[in-house]
Amino acid sequence: MSYELHYWPTIQGRGEFVRLALEASGAPYIDVARVAGKAGQGTPAMLHYLEGDSEVHPPFAPPFLKDGAVLVGQTAAILHYLGPTLKLVARSEQARAWTQQIQLTIADMVTEAHDTHHPISSGLHYEDQKPEARRRAEAFCRERMPKFLQWFETIVARNTGGQRYLVGGKLSYADLSLFQLIEGLRYAFPKAAQHVLAKTPLIVDLHERVAALPRVAAYLRSDRRIAFNEQGIFRRYPELDLLP
Repeated sequence: MSYELHYWPTIQGRGEFVRLALEASGAPYIDVARVAGKAGQGTPAMLHYLEGDSEVHPPFAPPFLKDGAVLVGQTAAILHYLGPTLKLVARSEQARAWTQQIQLTIADMVTEAHDTHHPISSGLHYEDQKPEARRRAEAFCRERMPKFLQWFETIVARNTGGQRYLVGGKLSYADLSLFQLIEGLRYAFPKAAQHVLAKTPLIVDLHERVAALPRVAAYLRSDRRIAFNEQGIFRRYPELDLLP
């Protein structure tokens, strides 16, 4: 039986972190909102869960994952749920908790990256908050991006399982998510990201290692990988790409 991933059909967004885990592990899944026509899926199938009142545990927003009778929302929670089955997390409880802590920190940085272009409200257009966006982007590029990425660099450097991955000696969902985070930063803030990443060679090597995984590489070349665009979390506005 295939997993059902529910996320918006035209953006990578937070759903991409889940897609990468499913793709890297070779798990069968349906990207529900991207399947229309006779399959009876599409965006209405996703909205059914968001707008309906029949679910005991309704999701607040996409992404969410349906696994038989189980419905799980929130990116980090989905990955925590999938990790053991997809063999993308270590067996020990300590390692699982540490992997989830890293994932939640990645989620924090993703939110901060998003808030550079929507610092006041996600309900307003970027053009309605450009002065505030520039101030937020300046702080993000000069203070927050270096702080976050140096923390990830330190984790790899101190990993007792070696410096190939974030946790232990095997690929985890946190490695895949860090790959996606770096991809997004390089898209949205090419100058600032290049400057900061020049000082974090271990996570740059990890990014390249993940990109070279056969299943990940095949996914990145496929039409299943949605291109970055100015509707998602990571948006390229040159005026917000400020050197630290």
